[in-house]
Amino acid sequence: MKKASLPAIAATAVICFIFWLLLTGELASLIEGEPSLEVLIAGALVSVGVALFSARFFIHERPLFFFNPVRIFWLLVYCVGVFPMELFKANWDVAKRALSPGLPINPGIVKIPVELKSQYGQSMLADSITLTPGTIIMNTVKEEDKDYFYVHWIHVDSADHEEAGAAIKGRLEKWARRIWE
Repeated sequence: MKKASLPAIAATAVICFIFWLLLTGELASLIEGEPSLEVLIAGALVSVGVALFSARFFIHERPLFFFNPVRIFWLLVYCVGVFPMELFKANWDVAKRALSPGLPINPGIVKIPVELKSQYGQSMLADSITLTPGTIIMNTVKEEDKDYFYVHWIHVDSADHEEAGAAIKGRLEKWARRIWE
């Protein structure tokens, strides 16, 4: 197995440390100006240790790519505005179908094209689709240099790949491209 580069280890350590701050509640303490030095040191040591062992599995391409203020801004916009709205719409649709016996349910598996080239972008799109109620990614395949997701969908509106893809992906693919490509 290939060894991780120093930038990949550093990027993994920074991401781990941010999660450490979030999980321990030290981010709020840092903002208030009263951090616990012991917790910060322990977090830094654990983050570096985890990065040494896991960076080769975690970051495969362009390790410092994400540490760009513009990309971080677009990710925040996505996490705070775009994805919650898509999540609300999907929840509303599933709730209507569950509470109204007259609404049709036509479950099925559809194959939708994915235009994203970045593995990170594809992962974000697949996770976003799976997190919205009514859809779940079952498999990803590459056929003839084109990527596809197989999606289990609660109500298949169209068997056409392009139409089904537009209905399922909505705005999510555009935002994943903005963040990762």
